[in-house]
Amino acid sequence: MTDFTMTTDADGVAVITWDVPNKSMNVLSLEGLAHLSDLIDQAHADEAVKGIVITSGKDTFAGGMDLNVIAKMKESAGDDPAKGLFEGTMQMHAILRKIELAGMDPKTQKGGKPTAAALPGTALGIGLELPLSTHRIFAADNPKAKIGLPEILVGIFPGAGGTTRLSRKLGAMAASPLLLEGKLNDPKKAKAAGVIDEVVPAEDLLAAAKAWVLDAKDADLVKPWDQKGFKIPGGTPYHPAGFMTYVGASAMVNGKTQGVYPAAKAMLSAVYEGAMVPFDTALKIEARWFTNVLMNPSSGAMIRSLFINKEALEKGANRPKVEDQKVKKLGVIGAGMMGAGITLVSAQAGMEVVLIDATQEAADRGKAYTEKYMDAGIAKRKATPEKKEQVLSLITATTDYAALSGCDLIIEAVFEDPTVKADVTAKVEAAVGEDCIFASNTSTLPISMLAKASTRPEQFIGIHFFSPVEKMMLVEIIKGKATGERAVAKALDYVRQIRKTPIVVNDARFFYANRCIIPYINEGIRMVAEGVEPALIENAAKLVGMPLGPLQLVDETSIDLGVKIAKATKAAMGDAYPDGAVDEVLFWMADEGRLGRKSAAGFYAYDEKGKRQGLWDGLAAKYPVADEQPDLHTVQHRLLFAQVLEAVRALEEGVLEDIREGDVGAILGWGFAPWSGGPFSWLDIIGTPYAAEVCDQLTEAYGDRFACPALLREMADKGQEFYNRFAAEQAA
Repeated sequence: MTDFTMTTDADGVAVITWDVPNKSMNVLSLEGLAHLSDLIDQAHADEAVKGIVITSGKDTFAGGMDLNVIAKMKESAGDDPAKGLFEGTMQMHAILRKIELAGMDPKTQKGGKPTAAALPGTALGIGLELPLSTHRIFAADNPKAKIGLPEILVGIFPGAGGTTRLSRKLGAMAASPLLLEGKLNDPKKAKAAGVIDEVVPAEDLLAAAKAWVLDAKDADLVKPWDQKGFKIPGGTPYHPAGFMTYVGASAMVNGKTQGVYPAAKAMLSAVYEGAMVPFDTALKIEARWFTNVLMNPSSGAMIRSLFINKEALEKGANRPKVEDQKVKKLGVIGAGMMGAGITLVSAQAGMEVVLIDATQEAADRGKAYTEKYMDAGIAKRKATPEKKEQVLSLITATTDYAALSGCDLIIEAVFEDPTVKADVTAKVEAAVGEDCIFASNTSTLPISMLAKASTRPEQFIGIHFFSPVEKMMLVEIIKGKATGERAVAKALDYVRQIRKTPIVVNDARFFYANRCIIPYINEGIRMVAEGVEPALIENAAKLVGMPLGPLQLVDETSIDLGVKIAKATKAAMGDAYPDGAVDEVLFWMADEGRLGRKSAAGFYAYDEKGKRQGLWDGLAAKYPVADEQPDLHTVQHRLLFAQVLEAVRALEEGVLEDIREGDVGAILGWGFAPWSGGPFSWLDIIGTPYAAEVCDQLTEAYGDRFACPALLREMADKGQEFYNRFAAEQAA
């Protein structure tokens, strides 16, 4: 079976149908591209063929290039990978250019065979770049379809002509949201933006495309950039209007990426440089910048973590081999912010949900959270009144534990108090069947300890959501010492139902995500006490790719929560507790009533509407800024290694069982420098020998919290990489 097939009808229209076997969505492979090229050659050579329509045999058009292929392109490019990548990209350009030039006479620009694209649904990446090389793009009127070029979101950019064609078709300004932000549109919005040409009823799609092909004139086949006197919309870089566009675009890119995402800068360079030369030269420039990005280790790490690994985890890479555990009826205990959010996403996924709280008023308030959310969706035209009623009808808000009868999964989201949780566990187990799985949504309390309150510890598991539940994509699943395989499978299947990404970790203090993020926050606070300029701390974090500086992050999560965690940790660790210097600052802030954003006062100052105004100037009175400040890289190393070394220790101790989960969890859970691919990918990028050397320098200067873990030291001595070593172990 092949990815592309071609049939020619009685009217002389060759229909090339893209339908990759055994895939729910078409993705383009190198073999598929070569076969498409052969079919185009056949159609151009066949005198009976008057024109071509390229469409899909699925209800979508294409999901893009197979990123597994892109991830391996560098390795398969031989001894000179840059040359191999460039030549491979230019071959792709040549095939799409062949479609675009349609076999016409190069001098007269006549005699070509018109080609239309007919998109039944979603068209992403190469799935849009291919249609952009045709002469007219038709899309079915399918509001669920998404059309766009999202490559920038996984660390690359549209390298099959999409960057050059779209910037010439729309102009740099109009193309920037699509190219630089990866914005996706439904067909009608894509037409309004000028990306596609026509939106037609789904049943008329193929007929409309065929009709256009049969009526097309020679002039309809000549793209604007192949016409004499073509001028780019909005002006070239040396045109007054164009100059302002590119200056603004450069500022926007650097403002959003802080210079750490190579693909955005490379794409802007390709657009800027390509705008000053003829189209075919611009394609070469695009190919060179695309090669430049693929040669950068950041792009490979981002593709691996944000696409390949993430998709593997979502498909159950580490799921125990037990029967389907899809959740039919869910019980949520606790209707506070977390419980209300869990209820919302579960009802949206079509599950029946019983939401329980101590009072009916509290339970109703938890259900009202879903109503408010759906109303906001209706106002933004992302939901309908009918969908709202459907979702709300699935939620029963009550105080009666008997309503849990028939539930196959319970998620407890009550106060972080073992006594309260134990009481809830007993009440739930008295009301549900023996097969029901019980999960605790806890961020700090050990699951094995909580499971002691259960009569069925093998069915007790942790499911740690991040706040706000409806926005955060990661869910951390925690196995207690007695947790059985069915409980793990149930948790994984549930997370898949609500369309989030799971990682599975073993029970330990703070699990994985909080274990790594707390040292990041603490290191920032510790530097404040040392007299490091707070603005240097915050900007150093952002300049290395962290979404929030540590001081802003503790403001967002609340300073009193930090105090509570510190006190509990100190009580548990006793004399081994390492963060006394942090507590001095944190406890003082709490005593001053500066509890973070929620109190409109924290490390940052806020206006009366709660908008952040800048770092609080009162901090310097208590902790004066030192005359001598550390250099930027030292601050960045302290902030990054504080997190990364905990990730390595988690792997070393068996809390993490899979480095893929460590990387994906870090990016999705707390935003660890996405450009790096995650902590283990970052260590591979900088090299384990260098990482161990930095550990020694930081330990000597700042203390044993930076001591090089034995695993990292061993790998440094052997010159090993995490993905080489642990991928091989997993394969074995």
